[in-house]
Amino acid sequence: MAAESGRVVTEEQEELPASGAVTHTHHAHTRSQSHIQFHPLTHTSQWPPHRALAHTRSHSHTHFNTPSHTQSQKYGCRLTHSLSAMAKGERGAQDSEGKLIKPAETPQQTELGNKLTLCSKLCFAIGGAPKEVASSAISFFLQIYLLDIAQINAFQASMVLFIGKAWGAVTDPIVGFFITKSRWTRIGRLMPWMLGCTPFLVVAYFYLWFVPPFISGRFIWYLGFYCLYQTLITCFHVPYSALTMFLSTDQKERDSATAYRMTMEVLGTLVGAAIQGQIVASAHTLKHCPTQNMSASYLGNSSGPEIVKSLVRSQDYLSHSKEVYMIAAGVIGGVFLVCTVVLFLGVKERDDPYAPKTEKQTFYKAFILVMRHGPYLTLTAAFLFITVAIQLVQSNFVLFCTYAADLRDHFQNIVLTILVSAVISVPFWQWFLRRFGKKTAAFCGITWIMPFTMMLVFIPNVVVAYVVAVSSGLSVAASLLLPWSMLPDVVDDFRLANPHSKGHEAIFYSFYVFFTKFAAGISLGVSTLCLEFAGYDTGACKQPAPVVYTLKLLIGAAPVAFIVTGLMILLLYPISEDVRLRNKLCLDELRKQSISSKTMED
Repeated sequence: MAAESGRVVTEEQEELPASGAVTHTHHAHTRSQSHIQFHPLTHTSQWPPHRALAHTRSHSHTHFNTPSHTQSQKYGCRLTHSLSAMAKGERGAQDSEGKLIKPAETPQQTELGNKLTLCSKLCFAIGGAPKEVASSAISFFLQIYLLDIAQINAFQASMVLFIGKAWGAVTDPIVGFFITKSRWTRIGRLMPWMLGCTPFLVVAYFYLWFVPPFISGRFIWYLGFYCLYQTLITCFHVPYSALTMFLSTDQKERDSATAYRMTMEVLGTLVGAAIQGQIVASAHTLKHCPTQNMSASYLGNSSGPEIVKSLVRSQDYLSHSKEVYMIAAGVIGGVFLVCTVVLFLGVKERDDPYAPKTEKQTFYKAFILVMRHGPYLTLTAAFLFITVAIQLVQSNFVLFCTYAADLRDHFQNIVLTILVSAVISVPFWQWFLRRFGKKTAAFCGITWIMPFTMMLVFIPNVVVAYVVAVSSGLSVAASLLLPWSMLPDVVDDFRLANPHSKGHEAIFYSFYVFFTKFAAGISLGVSTLCLEFAGYDTGACKQPAPVVYTLKLLIGAAPVAFIVTGLMILLLYPISEDVRLRNKLCLDELRKQSISSKTMED
């Protein structure tokens, strides 16, 4: 390396002592307004690992100020040949001729670069599928189920959706708190949560789709079981999401596992929509409707026998609708049980034993520390708006096809087309983010949906609907893959900025879900209230013009506005590909120095 005013050590200065110990450059830290500078000085075995590579928390993100005219310096840290070798999983020293000497591997060194098997990745991915199967069914069908099958009014339905989502959001940080206090068991710290809640989750999900015999208390019934379901799905999803950080310390392995997970989750969304859509499709046809609209005006202008005949046909049809919804709920509950067993049998939860010793912190202090991390707040805020947009489209799409676009006979196939497109495009986005970076992939993938949703609003015919479905699947896949692929990078950035604060992964994941779920709950509640104000007629075969106009706004203009807002915030996201690689190298060095320290102590 070229010398640089006291900050650079040359290869000739990296001498191998006679005792065989390797002398490394020591990285001291200095505080600046927006970045961290690493200055090398000699590091020997007497230095503790946490002082060998110290760093501070940045104002906006972790940045390493280094010269840019040499190849090794573009990764940010002042790395010598020895550090570069260690970043590739090799620890060596240079002899007098500058050749790399690779010592014998220790068990700890081998474990540092553990690779996940294909079986482990598939089992991990399968474990996340049932949550998306159930969420898909709820997102597409719960609103129309409450309105047309359970037949509660639109205001009550909006309260069920909003309060249920809000309650689920509140339980996320609570569950995250209890997870951080959980102790490691023989099967890990997160796995007991997922196994314990699954049986109760299946029961709560089934009764969410059951119509009780009483009428006056149905609002309380659905509100209670929806809140119970949200609580239990939180107890499953928060530890499952945090499990990503305990699969491997290798970023590539975690990204690969996340890609498998997203592919399986999109496939789970597809399966959920397929199961629910195909089983309950007969509950949303026009076979029970007379030539006139079954409304109060029709009943008032009809003769007695016509009214009785229509009501009998309507009751028989309603009874059939209740049965098919319960069948679909039972099938999805069975999927949940099977996939959870596969997750338990195929995935091993691993702690990170190479991080420095941590300081004990209260949950409040840990929460404040996480909430002050700029990249986390930026990423959460951006995908909060994007998630709201996707939720609006999902929850109102069946209503839009049924009442605003005259596509009630095609909606289940259109939904399947969207999800098939999403499943196929997940590998493409995984390749794209590796080739061009995650931030670029987010912009390219999510903006794709905007022109096509507007096209469906203005040209609501079958051909356009299927074209829009194929194109929208690309954006759905990107919106699912990118946040869960970028969140581990934020956690790594936090670890590097706060080396003595360990075990906060559950806080990151639980509060990310909290913010996005709470915002989605508000949007769903408000959208259903908009239908109430527009004059939605529960149980009617046709809806008035204001309802049709409102549905077009909820499918077109509103999601576009939320997506644009989210992408504007995402512009401020500071972790580029260069920063991500720098973080990876420096975290690897922290772990390897901890290994060296443990080896010398032993």
